[in-house]
Amino acid sequence: MMIPDIPSSDSEPGPFAHHTDPLTSNPLDLQSANREVHLRIEGGRRLYGDVTLKASKNAAVALLCASLLNYGVTKFLNFPRIEEVTRMIEVLESIGVKINWRDNNTLELCRPKKLRLENLDEDAARKTRSVLMLIGPLMHGHGEFDIPYAGGCKLGERTVKPHQYALEEFGVSITATDKRYTVKVDKKSPGEMTLYESGNTVTNNTILAAASMAEGTLIQAASCDYMVQDLCYFLQKFGVEIEGIGTPLLHIRGLSRIKQNIEYTPTEDPIEAMFFISAAVTTDSEITIKRVPFRWISLELTKLKRMGLRYTLSSSYKAANGHVDLADLTIHRHEGKLSALPDKLHPNIWPGLNPDSLPYFVPIAGVATGRTLIHDWIYERRAVYYAELSKLGIKVELLDQHRLHVQGPSELIKANMSCPPALRPASLLLIGMLAASGVSVLRNVYVINRGYEDLAARLNMLGASVEVFS
Repeated sequence: MMIPDIPSSDSEPGPFAHHTDPLTSNPLDLQSANREVHLRIEGGRRLYGDVTLKASKNAAVALLCASLLNYGVTKFLNFPRIEEVTRMIEVLESIGVKINWRDNNTLELCRPKKLRLENLDEDAARKTRSVLMLIGPLMHGHGEFDIPYAGGCKLGERTVKPHQYALEEFGVSITATDKRYTVKVDKKSPGEMTLYESGNTVTNNTILAAASMAEGTLIQAASCDYMVQDLCYFLQKFGVEIEGIGTPLLHIRGLSRIKQNIEYTPTEDPIEAMFFISAAVTTDSEITIKRVPFRWISLELTKLKRMGLRYTLSSSYKAANGHVDLADLTIHRHEGKLSALPDKLHPNIWPGLNPDSLPYFVPIAGVATGRTLIHDWIYERRAVYYAELSKLGIKVELLDQHRLHVQGPSELIKANMSCPPALRPASLLLIGMLAASGVSVLRNVYVINRGYEDLAARLNMLGASVEVFS
């Protein structure tokens, strides 16, 4: 059967025997996947002060999958405590990985000699598309296994065929039966290969497959994006040889077995930076965003500068991983002087405008003078969700499922709304409500908590008024 396109023991000795800090329940900002949590926002306030970025969601889930390659203890520092991470932790714990949260968002993991794949938590796995990235590491110790269909944001047809084609090069065959993937492995070295699509998760899956191959693998058409780079820097700490990081051509020489005690800190999230940039611009505020991986949003900042936005970057410094350049970014008030760009805004693979940055230009365009054409060509339905901003007073004209016009400036109004089933479009509603005078309600914010940690509390520290209730 063809793979469908759709919107898986004995412990190593380690420091876990005396751990007394179990995985605790989530704070009020977060929620279980089965309990609805809502936000009440008193909008119309200008933000002020500074906020420090958390680590990247997309990098974090790839790193969790990569930890399965290590038979030693993997310790992640400053790891994001978000719902997407919680779902992946539930999956890993269900197959036997020992996991503990420590102080300051430190996460420790130790895999057993033998994983219990038959116990995999299917409910948790179906709530995240990241479960697909388990195939790359699991193929090295298992001749056959199943994983459930991947979930995540509902953004139209998101093909898994690039994963199938890439992993076939390593001797992996994947068939779909009864809403699950059956994976069979007859491992081989691909030598040189070209990805069918330059996607982030398929690139990560391919890297994870190559990381345990002692023979060299040359991957062409790889994604160069930030989460791919973070995964490569992590694997290099084990001694995996990777050349070409940040380019579409990766040469990887892996290790047949990894057993090390290691620490790694994922880089701060450039998409979270875009959330706070958009919130500052839409509310016409001045805030400072600390620890911004500014080179990963360089084009986004250039577009904003051409719209008339003033911002200041501090001197650069290194991220904790020693590779990525960071800076503190101050967004200045525009006082209604932004102008729409004369050409369309559209996403592309890095160093193009990040697909997850593009949504944050919609409310920005709503407060700029003129008409902006936004072309979100990657996802079939995401532009439809942008049109929900019209309920907050932003003038949005949906042209088709990929394109829309935004006419500004708009006067934002309060509303009572439910989150759409997609992270970035849902967070846009929160931004609009921050700018709208009066009290708005945003219901069922689980999808936002998939990607952002303690968001209500952090916004309140910037002068917003956001109440969490259930």
